[in-house]
Amino acid sequence: MPSSNFCQKNDYLAEMSDIKDFIAKFTPEEGKLIRSAYEYAEHILAGRMRENGEPFITHPINVAYIVSNEIGLMADAVAAVFLHEGSRAKYMQQQEREDMSAFLAKEFGKSYSTEIVTMVEGLNKISGIDIKETKLNEEVYRKLIVSYSKDPRVTLIKLADRMEVMRHLNIFAKEKIARKNMETIKLYIPLAHKLGMYNLKSEMEDLYFKYSDPENYRLITNKLLATRKERERLAEEFVKPLDNVLKEKYSYKLKIRTKTAYSIWKKMVKQGIPFEGVYDLFAIRFIIDAPLEKEQDYCWDVYSYVTREYEPDIKRLRDWLTTPKPNGYQSLHITVHNKEGVAIEVQIRTERMDLIAESGDASHWRYKGIKAEAGFDDWLKNVREMLNDNSADGYKELDNNLLNEIVVFTPAGEMKQLPKGSTVLDFAFNVHSKLGLKCSGAKINGKLSPIRAVLSSGDTVEIMRNKNQKVSADWLSFVVSSRARSRIRAALKEEEGRKSLIGREIIERRLKNWKIDYSEELYSELSKAFKYKTIGDLFIAVNDGSLDTSQIKRYLDEREAENQRRKEEAQAKEQMEAQESQSRLGKSITASTGDYLVINDKLNNVEFKMAKCCNPIFGDDVFGFVTSSKGITIHRMSCPNAARLLERYPYRTQKVKWRQISTTTQFQTTLKVIAEADESLGASIIGAATGQGALLRSFSIEKRNRGNEFNFMLGITVSNNSHLDRILQEIKKVKGVRNILRS
Repeated sequence: MPSSNFCQKNDYLAEMSDIKDFIAKFTPEEGKLIRSAYEYAEHILAGRMRENGEPFITHPINVAYIVSNEIGLMADAVAAVFLHEGSRAKYMQQQEREDMSAFLAKEFGKSYSTEIVTMVEGLNKISGIDIKETKLNEEVYRKLIVSYSKDPRVTLIKLADRMEVMRHLNIFAKEKIARKNMETIKLYIPLAHKLGMYNLKSEMEDLYFKYSDPENYRLITNKLLATRKERERLAEEFVKPLDNVLKEKYSYKLKIRTKTAYSIWKKMVKQGIPFEGVYDLFAIRFIIDAPLEKEQDYCWDVYSYVTREYEPDIKRLRDWLTTPKPNGYQSLHITVHNKEGVAIEVQIRTERMDLIAESGDASHWRYKGIKAEAGFDDWLKNVREMLNDNSADGYKELDNNLLNEIVVFTPAGEMKQLPKGSTVLDFAFNVHSKLGLKCSGAKINGKLSPIRAVLSSGDTVEIMRNKNQKVSADWLSFVVSSRARSRIRAALKEEEGRKSLIGREIIERRLKNWKIDYSEELYSELSKAFKYKTIGDLFIAVNDGSLDTSQIKRYLDEREAENQRRKEEAQAKEQMEAQESQSRLGKSITASTGDYLVINDKLNNVEFKMAKCCNPIFGDDVFGFVTSSKGITIHRMSCPNAARLLERYPYRTQKVKWRQISTTTQFQTTLKVIAEADESLGASIIGAATGQGALLRSFSIEKRNRGNEFNFMLGITVSNNSHLDRILQEIKKVKGVRNILRS
């Protein structure tokens, strides 16, 4: 694309004849469009001056020249430049600013195409960005610009605008120069680099260098100027012996580039070397016309000619030909030394490889290590295609939803980054959690909208709140930001806790009124009965009325009735089994003894057993208890279990009589002798028992809780209760014995 000296000279088109010269390259219809836009801007900007005293209209004129002559955009983009500056100035003059879209619709009506108005709107919004809000973060600013660039030409026009500012940076005050210079290196140069606009990028870098470090800038530019003829001579002498040989075999072209002053300075600083130590002040690139299947052969062949003629530095060989970079970049790089020992960088590639490196997926800005970004890469690819297409159809509106984020603003102009698809509620929670919880809607660009409304980049959002607003689980179905989701979940959990506590209090009051003891076991039973996952869910249901306490009362009454029915059935069954058992045992109850069970010598009789809980012996006052499976157990009337059995199961008790049995029959019993804390008493106690004919089964001593007493435990066998009485009397005579208990 041709360059113009217009901007460099800082001319001002004060005469309409100058505009005629400018629009001569356009069709009559396009010229009319540009003239109309220019006149609109000139009228509104009349009387407004730049920092150097020139009319402000010089700025959009210079930008228009860059857009047209250096970037190569068409008439509608040129017209957008003038309309942007004019409409922006008029918009800023309003006391109460309406929505930008509405303002432009009223301002231009159908005078200009939708595409032009879209570009103007994007440029106006970008101009309203508060750079302070971006914190000079290139990623944030780039996403913000792209979000406003529904038409990709907006981004290119904005770069042209900054290029014009940098070319005239000397007209500004010192502080403004520093600020704009910093914005350029942090925001605009990376954007130009990503777009592959290397001419603009390189010039902006050198201009930045010129104003940020004027001394070193002069040092390097003067050295480049001083060595220019030497570089030209080296390049010519380097190519001459190769050109004759290569032309016989291949069709190729050469590219010779010299590094910019800023690029050289960065390398000097990074590597800690002087100007003379920079190897690649300039590089010679061989671009070969080769069929796809012969590409590598041709490149290596050219390499062999170069290294045959010049001494290669093998350490600096980079073979991205055989093994391409992950991004697809292919080329052969080698540094060689000419006859004078000067290092020269040589790059060898085919036209296809060069096209990919310059314009394809592995373009220059990517293989230089600048991080690519999903979504934005696709957008950039479309921009590159658009730049190479001069037809009107080449300007297609791009889908900015390729980006995963949107940028919106508070009424005060504060910028907020949100995930794509964010709603009014997401925005409210991003501002503040309390605002999100009370959000009832919003004004989006002045228009009332519900909390579900999805936001777009560039929207200005004013949140409306309602103190009676309550958090709802339904909110989770449409919010997309993790911040909003986590805050909503926390609020729901807190609300559930409050509802659960109230519900618990309601249930407990009712249970007290019903005289029913409450416990966690009961609550667990109720939650299962009414099919709630947790006890907390049960309480919440009671609080919100979905479960009435009358339902709980009905369930408890039915449960009590069922328990009583089962109890009665069990008792009836036991009674029946007992009666059947008594019937089976009827043979042991004779007519001569009436209704009594007579106990004889057959103590192991299957019909009756001596209860181990009280160990009855002949002569004790006893009764029988009919069990369901073990016949009748004989208990002493003084048995610890007697009262319970006689009271609860009277129908299962049996009168018992002892029959005179032989003296050889033995009964087991256990005595607890409480005596002074003297272990030697044990022998005396045992002697007293065995002296009366008792057989000793076991003996033990244990210390009582009272420090001065022992329990002497004796397991003995006796013939009858009279025999036992004699033994007890004898033990009581032992000195130190205080009491005797039978167990």
